[in-house]
Amino acid sequence: MSCWKSIGGESKGIQAMAIGILLLCRPVWADTLETEKDLHGAAATQVQLKALDALLKNAPLPTKRVDRRIWNSSVPRDNQITTARITLGRKLYFETALSRDGTVSCATCHDVTRSFTDRRKTSEGVDGQLGKRNAPTTLNAALLHTQFLDGRAATLEEQAGQPILNPVEMGMADRRAALSAIKDIPGYRMMFQKAYGRDINYDDLERAIAAFERTLIFLDAPFDRFLSGDEGAISNEAQKGWVLFNGKARCMSCHPLSFSNPLGTDNRFHNIGVSARTQNFELLAKQALKLLREDPSESKLDALAVGTDLSELGRFMVTHNTADIGSFRTSQLRNVGITAPYMHDGSMESLWDTIDHYNKGGEANPYLDGGMDQLALTEPEIDQLVAFLFTLTDSRFSELNSREQERQYQLSRKSRPFRDDDLSHRKVLLFEQRLLPGGAR
Repeated sequence: MSCWKSIGGESKGIQAMAIGILLLCRPVWADTLETEKDLHGAAATQVQLKALDALLKNAPLPTKRVDRRIWNSSVPRDNQITTARITLGRKLYFETALSRDGTVSCATCHDVTRSFTDRRKTSEGVDGQLGKRNAPTTLNAALLHTQFLDGRAATLEEQAGQPILNPVEMGMADRRAALSAIKDIPGYRMMFQKAYGRDINYDDLERAIAAFERTLIFLDAPFDRFLSGDEGAISNEAQKGWVLFNGKARCMSCHPLSFSNPLGTDNRFHNIGVSARTQNFELLAKQALKLLREDPSESKLDALAVGTDLSELGRFMVTHNTADIGSFRTSQLRNVGITAPYMHDGSMESLWDTIDHYNKGGEANPYLDGGMDQLALTEPEIDQLVAFLFTLTDSRFSELNSREQERQYQLSRKSRPFRDDDLSHRKVLLFEQRLLPGGAR
């Protein structure tokens, strides 16, 4: 287990020694002291950098966990990975000068100490603005087929540049403004030349951030040892959960999980009835089409998807296909135990909430995916399924994973807002719910 070095010492005085003792041997991803947080609640940059160094120390090459052919196909020819590109991308990932008010970086919403997300329902950007989407982790994002929960970016490179220009997130007026903000910071011109052989430009900025994010492959979990034949790697409860995952719970329909598909996502888009709780899809769809016809640009789509209620339309915002209304990409299951809250809007605080939602078949709506159905899982089966999901966390986060499992368990004993036993056990059917007063129609 990596440990913090004590900041105490005789020259620092008794108070510093006490703080040092508190920090000694704390895992690098532990919650930081209030004085070590930035204006948006993220861990301070130096704290995150120290945590990052510990996590990536002696990390295996991606091809140790990912088929080499799959890995090679995920890296663009014009952005082959080099040390210079990773170094530049790492610096840019933590660069607050890329935001309009100088307070936000990629690491604000994808905090190393918070499992490379921000552990909030929705993220906070410049001027304290709150977006409408939950920040997915950047762990293993390099292996996804599309980026963002609605798939509006085809590549990691395309994704990397959009938050910088988004008015809610980092708020830069345009690419030129972003480049102007960093061009005179010592070191950048030389780093761009070393990495790409050119002066500072936005395309290479995107490429560099993507190159760094390709180092964040975390696929060494107890479940992997279990798949390799070590039956003692996961508990009996988790093993029963694995059986449920592939059987009664039907998780594998959208979350296929194997050596050849390690993330546990089909990379497709589904309406699972999350947005349907509060939104009028038809009205939102009309508004979206009007606005996107007036301005079909990438920046307009990005602004609407992050900063307005139109975000609830999901994939429809990209395709304008009615079948995609309320659909979002199937999230990866890797490290899912440590990336709460869940769903595109962060509305579910625990994995028990998430399973409760699926158990009742989601929220009825005209666009609900045909694969959604009541599962009739019992309470012990839900516990077993959740136990299995916690085995998918990389071993470098094992201590955090244990703490989070206990936290979510305690929360689930107090509150289960998405639980509906009548629906789950088919005492009421989904189509009947739609016909009840106030039901989805």
